[in-house]
Amino acid sequence: MVSVTPLGTDTRRRIGLLPPDVTGLPPSLWTDSEPAQLQRLLPGAMGQRLPAAQELLLTVLLAEADDLPRPDDAMAWLIARIDALIELGAVEPALSMIAAAEPTRDKDLFARWMTLSLLAGEERAPCGALALRPDLSPDEATRIFCLARMGDFETAALLFGTTGALDVLGAERETLLAHFLDPELFADEPLPRAPLRPDALTFRLFAAAGEPLPTAPLPRAFAHTDLSDAAGWKAQIEAAERLARAGVLPANRLLGLYTNRAPAASGGIWDRVAAVQDFDRALSAGNAAQVAETLPPVWRSMQSAGLETVFADLFAADLAKLSLNGPARNIAWRVVLLSRESAEADLPHDMPAPLMFLASLAQGQPDADLAQTDTGRAVVDGFAPQADRSLPPGQSGEEILKVLARLSEAGRGDLSALTSALRTLRALGLEPVARQVALQSLIIRARE
Repeated sequence: MVSVTPLGTDTRRRIGLLPPDVTGLPPSLWTDSEPAQLQRLLPGAMGQRLPAAQELLLTVLLAEADDLPRPDDAMAWLIARIDALIELGAVEPALSMIAAAEPTRDKDLFARWMTLSLLAGEERAPCGALALRPDLSPDEATRIFCLARMGDFETAALLFGTTGALDVLGAERETLLAHFLDPELFADEPLPRAPLRPDALTFRLFAAAGEPLPTAPLPRAFAHTDLSDAAGWKAQIEAAERLARAGVLPANRLLGLYTNRAPAASGGIWDRVAAVQDFDRALSAGNAAQVAETLPPVWRSMQSAGLETVFADLFAADLAKLSLNGPARNIAWRVVLLSRESAEADLPHDMPAPLMFLASLAQGQPDADLAQTDTGRAVVDGFAPQADRSLPPGQSGEEILKVLARLSEAGRGDLSALTSALRTLRALGLEPVARQVALQSLIIRARE
């Protein structure tokens, strides 16, 4: 999960949440790149399957960096970054980016502010701004909603009547707004059929009418609405897993939901909840025998949910302190090697060759003699000594987007793309990221 830090100050305008001393990336991240090239590359960088690649994508999107030279290009690129964050489900960071960018200075930026605020349940701020600047409204339905939300029901009703007479809203929106403005009067009127891809306002209007829409089939950003106490425990867990898998929810928040109470049933997600609770109790007690018994089933369950690195972030440090036997021993070391402390892993010398290879990789010096798979050999090539490569700092962001595209290709079986991506990451000074990508390629993808 990427943590958010306050914006720094600088004489040049920078938009971002992660300063250079956190990211290791230069402030000139984008300045020498062609704006059209960045726009072309970004879609290919999305949809990462490795958590380390997903985290790198989040980092580069949130990095505090100098604006592109031309104001129009700078705004277009900022909006592209925010749209990418929304697609990833990073609602709170995207809202922070928008706040730093002064959302009332651009209508498209304001529209994103309104969308995210509706999903976060924090629409009073943009609605208040809209009262002063109605020209910023994405549409008349939003204006009507905001007027009512700010307590001006008379003006909201007047505008609703006017737009209804002009058939501006559309039948579905008009019905939803009617229920919102006067729920008692329209209590017996049926709601329209739920759309397959509702926007944030439609989603909120259905919820206000007492028929909230399920978030599972909707874009990831909608899952945030299920994190509130108003949602059931199962819905909260499912939403948290979805967001944690994308790297936009802290692992501890998911653990808090897992351990909130006893499982309500069995099967499916409840089996995972029970497995996590059993393992957590055993590990907290320091009972090696119980840990050895409960680790294999919880690991299988977290693997099936694509939450291996989340599990590692939560438990690797304590697992490394225990001496385990049997199948749990190898699993425990894989968990440790998936964690952020993998470089500190001190594996016993009698471990199987595949694990010893992973340990050498965690040190940044993969042992070629221990590489037993094509992926392992591609990783060795990626960490081979290379001549100094001169990568312009003003194109670092562009290079990272290209790396992410190559990692997507590697996920489809192109091992030369994996080697190339690792070499470029190291040339960019992102050695720890390269190691995490390589380790995850070997540990996570080995079971896919």
